[in-house]
Amino acid sequence: MLKNNYHTHTYRCNHAEGTDEEYVLNAIAGGYHILGFSDHTPWNYSSNYVSDSRMLPEELSDYINSIRQLKEKYKAQIDIKIGLECEYFPNYMPWLKEQMAYYELDYVIFGNHYYLSDEVSPYFGVFTTSHEMLDQYEESAIKGMETGIYAYLAHPDLFMASYDEFDEHCVRISKNICQTARRLNMPLEYNLGTAPYQKYLDGHLFPHPSFWKIAKDENCTAIIGVDAHHPKWLHTPIHYDAALSFLQQLGIKITDTI
Repeated sequence: MLKNNYHTHTYRCNHAEGTDEEYVLNAIAGGYHILGFSDHTPWNYSSNYVSDSRMLPEELSDYINSIRQLKEKYKAQIDIKIGLECEYFPNYMPWLKEQMAYYELDYVIFGNHYYLSDEVSPYFGVFTTSHEMLDQYEESAIKGMETGIYAYLAHPDLFMASYDEFDEHCVRISKNICQTARRLNMPLEYNLGTAPYQKYLDGHLFPHPSFWKIAKDENCTAIIGVDAHHPKWLHTPIHYDAALSFLQQLGIKITDTI
């Protein structure tokens, strides 16, 4: 199995560090065969809302050009892919599809962070504390997957970063999400983004083993995503190796490509 990662951010999202080239160099040193950049997509909002956790629309060209230059520069050492991490915002999907075609992106991954739009909804990773929010997460995840544009669903158990316990409601929405992923042949990402600061999650567990037991029982396919927000995360084998070991012991199908 090849060591690949399709979930890599850049400083443009305002919550990641390091230069684009530093990510590439650390991925090479970390033994990766494929490095996919998938920084948080900008959105062409119809309102005057400005997000502080994603690049601006006018930064997209620089992002694409920078990664293309690195792809050419390091083509003998690593295979670099160009993508984005995108939500499912129904009103803005036509714009997203236009950008995907215009920039000839290799892929987009589905980061289900907000319901409808971050203009109007709170972040699932912090504010999922009710059944209503769980239902919104499920609805958005399923409708997004069904668009057919995403390579995989990133951190499918993100809701457990803020929800208190894996109760029967979590079981229900997890089964529905996993059944949809299996039906659409869409991998689910075992996300390593919380690994460097797991101790700060105040008892919340994500990735959550109960979710992944359901994913295995529903015959889903897993893919490991570093969700790198710092170049050194690509040069730290312990988290990647632990994730691979967990998934292998669980007995779930694993893929290394999209």
